[in-house]
Amino acid sequence: MERYLGFLFCLLVSASAVSDWNILHQKTKNGLMISLKNYCESWKMNVELHNIREFEVVPDECVGYIGKYMTSIQYQVDSERAVHESIVYLSTSCSLKNDGRDAWIFDIDDTLLSTVPYYKKHRYGGEKLNLTSLEEWMSKGKAPALEHALNLFNELKARGVQIILVSSRREHLRSATIDNLVDVGYHGWTGLMLRGADDELKGVKEYKASARKQLIDEGYRIWGIVGDQYSSFEGLPSARRTFKLPNPLYYLF
Repeated sequence: MERYLGFLFCLLVSASAVSDWNILHQKTKNGLMISLKNYCESWKMNVELHNIREFEVVPDECVGYIGKYMTSIQYQVDSERAVHESIVYLSTSCSLKNDGRDAWIFDIDDTLLSTVPYYKKHRYGGEKLNLTSLEEWMSKGKAPALEHALNLFNELKARGVQIILVSSRREHLRSATIDNLVDVGYHGWTGLMLRGADDELKGVKEYKASARKQLIDEGYRIWGIVGDQYSSFEGLPSARRTFKLPNPLYYLF
């Protein structure tokens, strides 16, 4: 009986500790106080480092912080830096043969087109994804271009690189996707690969790896990939270089 009461007491203390947990009251192991900004910045950074994976929602206490970041100059600067490094690599390390087989892959959502207007209405990733709602928004074709990606897109096109778009969007959105891309300034790509019925049971990583294999089997040399999700890069075969754009809103795998 005494053992049972002791166990019950520990359980109640533990439950109380959980209910009283507050990020503003926490310290690091070294005794440093953690501010909400510190906590959310660390969470965002570890998403980008791929230490935090397969999250369903942005932590509730960080929704405001993530929203500010995604609409900030810092987000633009971070994205532009990734594009700049892509162009440096293209200019210094790519021995283009200009035979129609030099290729570069782009993701679409939050790489070429921004879904931030949609997520602004859904607490910047603080709500679980409703695919029906998201696809309804996509079907309207109102996603704005990400200007830094448009600049890279045009630079690649000017150098004769074949641009292949490989997206996890589903095939029924093809017409709306093409219209949206063209409306905001993208044109002249070589291929647009979307998920068909045969891809429904595949994860994003598996689907995109199989798309790359298909392109390589067709004779393309994939010099680079730009995307906002690690699932755009993982798996074999891969590109010679990959460049990730920041995105702490959601995780696709």
